[in-house]
Amino acid sequence: MYSRSWSRLYSESSVGRPAFVTELGLWDDRQIEAAEAVERALDDIDFVRVAFCDPHGLARSKTLTSAAFRTVLRNGMDFSPGPFIFDTGHAVAVDFLNSPGVGVDEILGAGDFVVVPDPLTFQPLPGSEPRTAWVLGDEYLRDGTPHPLSTRNVLRQVCARYAARELAPVIGLEVEWYLTRRLDGPPGNVGNGFGTQGAAPRVEPVNAGYQFNLDSYTEAVAPVVYPLAMRVQEMGLPLRSLEHESGPGQLETTFDPMLAMDAADAMLLFRTFVKQDLARQGFHASFMSLPRIDGFDPSGWHLHQSVMDTRTGRNLFAVAGSDEMSPDGKAYIEGLLARARDFCLLSVPTVNGYRRLDPAFTLAPTRIGWTYEDRTAMLRVLGGGSSTHIENRVGEPCANPYLLIAAQLFAGLDGLSGSPRDERGSGGDTLPQSLRESLTVFRAGRATELLGAPLAACLAKLKESEATRFEAWQAAEAPPAGVVTEWEQREYFENY
Repeated sequence: MYSRSWSRLYSESSVGRPAFVTELGLWDDRQIEAAEAVERALDDIDFVRVAFCDPHGLARSKTLTSAAFRTVLRNGMDFSPGPFIFDTGHAVAVDFLNSPGVGVDEILGAGDFVVVPDPLTFQPLPGSEPRTAWVLGDEYLRDGTPHPLSTRNVLRQVCARYAARELAPVIGLEVEWYLTRRLDGPPGNVGNGFGTQGAAPRVEPVNAGYQFNLDSYTEAVAPVVYPLAMRVQEMGLPLRSLEHESGPGQLETTFDPMLAMDAADAMLLFRTFVKQDLARQGFHASFMSLPRIDGFDPSGWHLHQSVMDTRTGRNLFAVAGSDEMSPDGKAYIEGLLARARDFCLLSVPTVNGYRRLDPAFTLAPTRIGWTYEDRTAMLRVLGGGSSTHIENRVGEPCANPYLLIAAQLFAGLDGLSGSPRDERGSGGDTLPQSLRESLTVFRAGRATELLGAPLAACLAKLKESEATRFEAWQAAEAPPAGVVTEWEQREYFENY
């Protein structure tokens, strides 16, 4: 006979570790208070997706019933380390059977780690039936120490360094992406496997493009995009603007300034929700920089950044009564310039992303430098007075938000500290022009200082696998130079 009491007892000890959060003191006061509100909200929720961000910048999740999540909220949830092992094409890049080589013993044998939900990120998803919520989690080893491969923890550590100096980084998101209409076609399983991605979705553009900011193009996509924007705001994301860019169905979305961790969390949720929400309506959204579709223009992710003095609320980059950049702002810029090459992999982590960093695209940066109000520069200073800030135009839209933002803040703080060692090497003032070049510079640079040795080694293995697979395909197929390949379309268009 089925016994509910035995079932409840078993379920409370079958995930994570009982009282994992409490015993190890993993939450601060804000999270403890938020957890109580989450428990009350679960009465109106059917399912909860517990998610974390993998090294590639993709959300990985498990879906739990609300009853099961009540236990997971405080015990944590066991996860396989697969997202740390597979590259973007699901090829095994980290040898979990013999010698992982990333300095994390728990990877051997593919043992579980624990994801602890962050109650501050609990968010009911609008328009979902059954009623579903999403919550981001932090990765821990089973002894309660932060997982060395957690990208969210990298950003948390960088933000803590700012807080120790009574500073707070402020981030503005500006991201471009493509809206297309999905066509009937195979699911993409043929030829798919570990390291071989099947056919990308068949789509068609929603308009002809190449009428920048044309109001009628915006109106044409409004029946789809405006309801999406309302649902994005319903989730509490501070949406600021929508506009039609150059390419067919290419959209730009901007958000109000946020604190750094909030901005990274928002970017992950936005990208994930946009793809899922539009898919339900027969559309396909992609954050791949340059899809293999006629007439498409590259998409970028422009990261706006400034630093606030938390004692006074003053923008550290501002000069009262002037549009000039302050000495602190210029020091921050020097840090970004000094690290531009060795951190480029964190801003542009895919083969396809380097299609955009080409002199043929005049508004995409190829050279390292800064100036005022010039969209051809890598760093553009804009605003004035208290709104003075820096826009970095390098990033691609599918970059891991925690790593991209953390790298910028780390380099900027190095500049503020007065010690930005410029290590551009033989590349001089030019950004890397391929994933392979970027990986080579990354390995020779100072990434370990930011990421820690395990994550730096893991990322190098993941990107080595991705670059090597592309190069092997390229050698076998000999595609025309300068053209987005079928390999890239299969690798990125669906997942990103």
